[in-house]
Amino acid sequence: MSTQHFSKPARVLHWLMAAMIFAMLFIGVGMVASVSERHQWLINLHKPLGIAILLLVIVRLVVRFTHVTPPLPADLPSVQKLAAKLSHVLLYVLMLALPLVGWAMISAAGDPVMLSSSVRLPALLSADAPTFALLRKTHTYLAYLLFATVLLHLAGALFHAWIRRDEVLKSMLR
Repeated sequence: MSTQHFSKPARVLHWLMAAMIFAMLFIGVGMVASVSERHQWLINLHKPLGIAILLLVIVRLVVRFTHVTPPLPADLPSVQKLAAKLSHVLLYVLMLALPLVGWAMISAAGDPVMLSSSVRLPALLSADAPTFALLRKTHTYLAYLLFATVLLHLAGALFHAWIRRDEVLKSMLR
């Protein structure tokens, strides 16, 4: 297997999850911008999409640890290599934490986490208003952090494509 490109499963999962995460960020903004009942469909979309992201990030971690990944360019400054590694770790942590915190938050609100009209997830916590309030703030701040990290990730990809003109972005495209 070539180490110049990510494996096909890694690339498919990367781009699928990128689309899902962008959708989730915009859905989340739409949800908090209005408490109207007309926006209930956003909540009904947000919950199963969050659980799908949770499941896919687990699959993605398995793929990450079982497939060879291309190395960063040898001439990349060590501080940039460290930033790349830390930002990837942060992305994975956030992709795991946000759905789990959201699930726990809904559980603490005393509401069911419905994936469809007939599929209900078990509550992670018992209903408790102070816990719900804490988890809601945590979920919000983690979402902001995810948004900022995604922007930095995108900026890094564009930096490699447009400034350094190296193979980093291409390794995820083909």
